[in-house]
Amino acid sequence: MEPHFSSPPSMESLLAEAVAYGNDENESLEAKAQKALECPCIADLRNGPCGVQFSESFLCFLKSTSEEKGSDCVHPFVALQNCIKANPNAFSKDILEEAEEKKEEEPAQEYKIIPPIWSRESQSPKSKL
Repeated sequence: MEPHFSSPPSMESLLAEAVAYGNDENESLEAKAQKALECPCIADLRNGPCGVQFSESFLCFLKSTSEEKGSDCVHPFVALQNCIKANPNAFSKDILEEAEEKKEEEPAQEYKIIPPIWSRESQSPKSKL
């Protein structure tokens, strides 16, 4: 597989870079979260029309201590999602396309396949006597 140097970074890689940027073992969770939010890699996300909602949901996720990380951040995530719907150009299409591609990979619906009658007939050789 060839590396894709020309393609823009995905949302996942941007967030991972921001988290790494703020990862200092000697700092509190709050300080790490604030530092991660200051990463230049996500400046475009912070400064866009949904910057406040992005920042709130990202900080909530970083500071989440629930067993399923981020599950206590439903309200900020919903606010961000609503903002993105209201401002479709809030994030570059490259970042949003990744999320849409993942939706397409999910199986649409399970269909029951009913074989035709002729295929259900006994497969044993019939005597022609």
